[in-house]
Amino acid sequence: MRTTLSSFVSRCWPIFVLSCLLAGFGPVAQARMVTRPLSWDFEHTRFDGVIVYDDAVTAKRPGLLMVPAWFGVNDNAIRKAEQIAGQRYVILLTDMYGAGIRPRDTAQARAAVAPLLTDRALMRRRINFALQQFRAQADTAPLDPSRLAAIGFCFGGAAVLDLARSGAAIAAAVSFHGNLSTDNPALAKQIRAHVLAMNGADDEATAPDFGAFMQEMRQSPAPWQFLVIGHAVHCFTETEATARTGQCRYDPQAAAQSYGLMDQWLATSFKKGDR
Repeated sequence: MRTTLSSFVSRCWPIFVLSCLLAGFGPVAQARMVTRPLSWDFEHTRFDGVIVYDDAVTAKRPGLLMVPAWFGVNDNAIRKAEQIAGQRYVILLTDMYGAGIRPRDTAQARAAVAPLLTDRALMRRRINFALQQFRAQADTAPLDPSRLAAIGFCFGGAAVLDLARSGAAIAAAVSFHGNLSTDNPALAKQIRAHVLAMNGADDEATAPDFGAFMQEMRQSPAPWQFLVIGHAVHCFTETEATARTGQCRYDPQAAAQSYGLMDQWLATSFKKGDR
């Protein structure tokens, strides 16, 4: 009698699983994303961030200081950090505003970012202190402190670019649809990080700064790239930006392309030696 594939599998699969367990292989480890609060005090202000990583593997891995868009540390930002982290990175989702400042609408977000965009030195001090706190987590998270980078979205892009402009010892800074402006173009001469900025060609909020940003970055001694993504507008990685029209709109193709380029850029930057 001929044995069908389905009947063979139904009879043999339990035996195979039992054999594996007896041989000591056990079940495959299940991924569990850790989201652990991390707080710090700086210049009389308390900040509440979140450490994110997958504990299914114990290997040390690169760290990404992640600054979210102008709504700050919220559930959407945590989910985004989990997706980016996977089993490849440890992420510090960074609070730039201070504990208790969690914008719920555009007006509140605009008010939250205004002091930092007005006082860029303050923004640079805050993000550099957050980087110090992140580096110190190597004993409590699977973090390789010799491989650190920063990524940011919208307002967060401005923050990580300013971190690079401050001369911070990070491998790379990656900005997604970020604010490209600066209070001092000469700071580009201090950049040590490999800078990758990606903006939508139809992003009316940032397009006026494209030329000035490239002129600024020509002063940088470190590698840099500026990618303009055709047909994309602002917010192209923000999945909650579901509007079909307007200047804040998720674009899955642009998002996938930019994340792929980020991974390539980071891999290359982390190979350039200790920092």
